[in-house]
Amino acid sequence: MLEVNDLHVAVAGRNILQGVDLTINTGETVILFGPNGSGKTSLVMTIMGMPEYTVTRGTILFKGHDITDAPSYERARLGIGMSFQRPPTIHGLKTRQLIALCAREKTVDIDSLADTLNFREQLDRDINDGFSGGEIKRSELLQIMAQQPDLLLFDEPESGVDLDNMALVGTTIQSLLNRAQPATASLIITHTGYILDYIHSDQGYILFDGRLQCNENPRYILEHIRSKGYRECIRCLRREKVS
Repeated sequence: MLEVNDLHVAVAGRNILQGVDLTINTGETVILFGPNGSGKTSLVMTIMGMPEYTVTRGTILFKGHDITDAPSYERARLGIGMSFQRPPTIHGLKTRQLIALCAREKTVDIDSLADTLNFREQLDRDINDGFSGGEIKRSELLQIMAQQPDLLLFDEPESGVDLDNMALVGTTIQSLLNRAQPATASLIITHTGYILDYIHSDQGYILFDGRLQCNENPRYILEHIRSKGYRECIRCLRREKVS
């Protein structure tokens, strides 16, 4: 589904990613951990084709096609969907209108879809205008549900979400993956690991020093992060490099 090869990325002239190699097979869910500022968001933004993230070396292949230089709208049309950590407020565009634009099937019943996320009352409000953290996440999920992408990118789906909404967000993500398997794949960034209480995941990585490292079972990685913290994980990685 996705092949990232020797990816180097700069933002505003500063090198962020320095040789990322990642393969996600069809049907897989990959979890990405990493300390703040390690480049996790930069990776998914680059995969999505956001213009401020400049690829200085390497390639991104999606379903065998080189999309390294493709604009983000082409990637969306090819089947990549993304839930942003902090999506913008858009005045003058109703959430219902955006979902209609996102929908793969133009006959989709938006109201019924919104009911699954307790979101019907927000459909006719401007996008994210005055939304709570949980409402923003539900709006993002609704857009992805309408789009039905083949590759799903989630940037910290727990961010700004209370416990009640966390359960809804987590079970909805797993429902999305269950409904579409084995035709889809997903990459999920998490800092807290709460999302793992609700979803099945296949692989986990820590992003450190601009590269993906520590490929292991995601729950195993999370257990070590929680007990020892990222600093100890990083020290361990440094010792491995020396040896």
